[in-house]
Amino acid sequence: MNNKHVQRTVLATLSVGLMGTVLAACTKVNPADSKTERVIRIATSMGYSAQDDYFRQRFTELFEFANPNIKIELIPTNDERYMYGGRPNPGERPKDPYDTLKEVMQGDNPPDVVMVSYEQLPDLISNNMLSQLDPMITKDKFDTSDFVPAVIDGIKKMGEGKLYALAPTFNSSAVIYNKKMFDEAGVPYPKDKMTWEEMFDLARRMAKGDGADRKYGFSFSTQNMGGDIYNTSQIYTAPLQLRMFDEKGEKMTVDSDQWEKVWKALLQLKTEKLVPEQQDPAQMKARMINASSDNYNPFQYDDFLSNRVATAVINYGQINQITNAMKNAQNIKGFTPFDWDVVTLPVHQEAPDVGGYISMDGIMAINAKAQNASDAWKYIKFINGEEWARLKAGSSYQIVSRQKYIKPRDGVQMNIKAFTTLLPAPQLDSKLYRDKPGLYQVNSIGSKLFKDVVDGKLQVRAALKQWQTEGDAMLQQIKENPNGPIKPLPR
Repeated sequence: MNNKHVQRTVLATLSVGLMGTVLAACTKVNPADSKTERVIRIATSMGYSAQDDYFRQRFTELFEFANPNIKIELIPTNDERYMYGGRPNPGERPKDPYDTLKEVMQGDNPPDVVMVSYEQLPDLISNNMLSQLDPMITKDKFDTSDFVPAVIDGIKKMGEGKLYALAPTFNSSAVIYNKKMFDEAGVPYPKDKMTWEEMFDLARRMAKGDGADRKYGFSFSTQNMGGDIYNTSQIYTAPLQLRMFDEKGEKMTVDSDQWEKVWKALLQLKTEKLVPEQQDPAQMKARMINASSDNYNPFQYDDFLSNRVATAVINYGQINQITNAMKNAQNIKGFTPFDWDVVTLPVHQEAPDVGGYISMDGIMAINAKAQNASDAWKYIKFINGEEWARLKAGSSYQIVSRQKYIKPRDGVQMNIKAFTTLLPAPQLDSKLYRDKPGLYQVNSIGSKLFKDVVDGKLQVRAALKQWQTEGDAMLQQIKENPNGPIKPLPR
C-alpha cells in the first residue's frame, strides 16, 4: 500500500481558500516579523531529498503559506547516490545518515530543526544536542494537555520526564473483532487492555471447524501471512523488551526462561490451531479469478474480511479498507457486511500500559546549536498546533496527536481510543542493524528453529540453546568482519 501516494492526493485536494481562512490569523500574530526575510534549516535522517515534495506537502507548505517571509531549507543526510538503486563501491562502507545528521548538527552552519526517529531521541538528548522545549512551552502557554498520551508521554519517557521534541501525527495498531461471529458463538466481546492470556483464551472459545471451513480465534495480522507466526508476532514480544543479543550485538541472550515462555505461548497458538494456517495458493488464486464461482471471495487474501478470524491485529491505516468494504458491500459480489469494532492491543502483566509499535511521524526537535532557535520553535509550535491538526485530521493513514481532532471518518462508529491509549513499546535498535547488517541473518536462524519446533523436530528449550550457539558463532563472524559475507553454519 503506497501511503505516500494517498497522502499526496489528500493534500493536493486541500482548498487554498480554506487554508487562507484558517491561517489568516497566523500571518498577523507578529506584524513586524512579516518584514524580515528569514530561513529555517531542517535536517533529517529519514530519507527525504532536499526537494522532496512529500515532505514539503506534509510538513512545510502550510507553515510557509502562513509565514511568507520565512523560507524552509531542507538538509538531507542520506547518501543520495543510493536513492536510485546505486550500490557502494567494493570495500566501501556507506555512511550512516544518523552519523551524518549528528555531524551536521555540530557543523559551521548547523540546522535549526531536526527530524528524527523515536529510537534516536535518547542518544541526542544524553549528548546535549537538543534544546529542552518545556521552558518555551511554559513561556508561550502552549497547551500540550490535549496530546495523546502515547505520543506526549512516549516522548517524555525518552527525556526522563522532560520534552525535547514533539510529533504532530502517529500511527498505531489495535485489535479488530467481528461482532457477528461473537454473537453467533455467544461469547462476550473483547475489552480494552485485556492481557494476552485473556485474548488467547477468548480465541479458544471462538475457534471451531476443520479444514477449509475452520474459523480461527485470533491473528497477528488481518492479511493471510501463510501461517508465519514467528515474524508476525513481534508485536506480542516487543513490550517485553526481549533481546536476541546484547546491546553491542556480540552475545546471544535467547537461552532464557522468558524466551522459553514466549515460544511456548506461540507454539500453543499453532498447536491448538487458534491462528490461521497457510491457505492453498492455487485454490486462493482460483477463487480470486473466478468471479462466477459460488465460492468466489473478493477478499480471499484478508482473513478478517473473509470471516476466517474473529479477532486480528490491525494497523490504523487499514481501517479505511474495512469501512470502504462495508459501505460498498452491495456492489461487491460474494461479500456480506458485518458489524465490527476495535479494542486496544492486549498487554502483558509486566507492562500493563505498553502496546506494540507506535510510529510517530514527524518527530521534530530544536538543535541545541540552532542559529534561528526562535523561528525553529515557532515552526514546531505551528506544526503541532490546533489549526494544523484540524486540517490534517482527515488523513486515512495517520492520526493527529491532538485528541480533540481524533474522530472516526465518515461517521463510522468505533472505539477510536483503542489506537491512542497505550504507550509505545521500545523500538528496534536500527543503528546497530545498519552498522551490522548481518544481524538480520541471526534472526533468520530463530525463524528456522521455531519452524522446527512447530514441526515437532525440536523441543522449545533445545531449539533456543541451538539458536544461542549458532547465533554466537555468527555474531563472532560479524564482529571480526562487520561488512563481510557471513559463512553458512552447518546444521
